[in-house]
Amino acid sequence: MERMSDFFAARVEGYDEHMLTEVEGCREGYIKMAQMIPENCRKLLDLGCGTGLELDEIFKRLPDISVTGIDLTQSMLDQLMKKHPDKDIKLICGSYFDEDLGNEEYDCAVSFQTMHHFSHELKETLYRRIRNALKDGGLYIECDYMVENQADEDYYFSECRRIRKELNLPENEFYHYDTPCTISNQIAILKKAGFSSAEMIFRIENTTIILAYK
Repeated sequence: MERMSDFFAARVEGYDEHMLTEVEGCREGYIKMAQMIPENCRKLLDLGCGTGLELDEIFKRLPDISVTGIDLTQSMLDQLMKKHPDKDIKLICGSYFDEDLGNEEYDCAVSFQTMHHFSHELKETLYRRIRNALKDGGLYIECDYMVENQADEDYYFSECRRIRKELNLPENEFYHYDTPCTISNQIAILKKAGFSSAEMIFRIENTTIILAYK
């Protein structure tokens, strides 16, 4: 296991190609996510924005949108700004678990392939903060790696706990290991966090999009 920020920093150069060509459903997922952004969205929060692959598609539809992006890896944020130097983007290098997301500031929030590393409890806490950051009627769009069977989810979480224990890794530090939730659990967590509705609207292989409304 590698620390989360180190894992992505070491893979910046080939990241875009990997996501677009090797992770099934992602190329289509970026396009679908952009299509789901409401036309009247003026302020967007992007959690785990990385190099901005989802923003590449969103800016095609909404070139004047104002974006706040949060990511752990500065080198990825640097790549994003190289691609979109003329856009209204505020970038924050840090953890979206720690950064202030504000209150009723955003019309829409998105995350793409970043939430499948965290426990149910951490997600619920974060989703409450995302919900609070959205204006009334705001939309959160999550595209992530999800599984269908509970046995698969249980296996990944069990293996993560086992490996962390063997390596004596501190509980309060993020290390890269995939712990995907089932689609039904993911929807349940979002609703538990206070979203009025949550539904799956896209899935190719394990790449899945859920829309959740405040």
